[in-house]
Amino acid sequence: MKKYASIAFSTLIAILLACPCAQAQGLKDLLNRENVEKIVSAVTGTNLAEMTGTWVYTGAAVEFESDNLLAKAGGAVAANTLADKLDEQLQKLGFREGALSFTFEADSTFQATLGGKPVKGTYSYDQADNHVTLKLARLVPLKATLKYTSAQMDLLFNFDRLLDLVQLLAGKSGNSTLEAVSSIADGYDGLLMGFALRKEE
Repeated sequence: MKKYASIAFSTLIAILLACPCAQAQGLKDLLNRENVEKIVSAVTGTNLAEMTGTWVYTGAAVEFESDNLLAKAGGAVAANTLADKLDEQLQKLGFREGALSFTFEADSTFQATLGGKPVKGTYSYDQADNHVTLKLARLVPLKATLKYTSAQMDLLFNFDRLLDLVQLLAGKSGNSTLEAVSSIADGYDGLLMGFALRKEE
């Protein structure tokens, strides 16, 4: 671990010395916690952020499983457009900013709350492939990809798994809005959809 820390520190120093923007951006910006986490994550494959705590919904998140798929779909603009469409449909089901939260405990239990209605379950985190598996009543385990730092997290699912979770949390099934959510993924292989979350202080 000391070896990794030394490499990460050396990498940070190299960036500071080599980057012409360092003076303009300032040491304070370059050394903020999120930037340090990104450097350490890139060098060691380990993220300093902790998943435990309460995470609050800020909007929909969409990502392609690979850069090749993203390029085929039309790039980041396409991903942002799909995220906007997903967000629009989720809002109709009550998934508005601040209305949904996930609280992950250190004992591998978690609680998802939408509009004041809690749903409890357990979770397991696989650091090797950066996936979390959520286990909730009446649902087969839901595997999600994680993209996160200490302050932000995207919880991303295959679209059919997302639909299962949305139906459970919203208490709806066979809804036209759910069908609209499903149609967003039509024609896009390797599309992950889910929730953008911020960590509650």
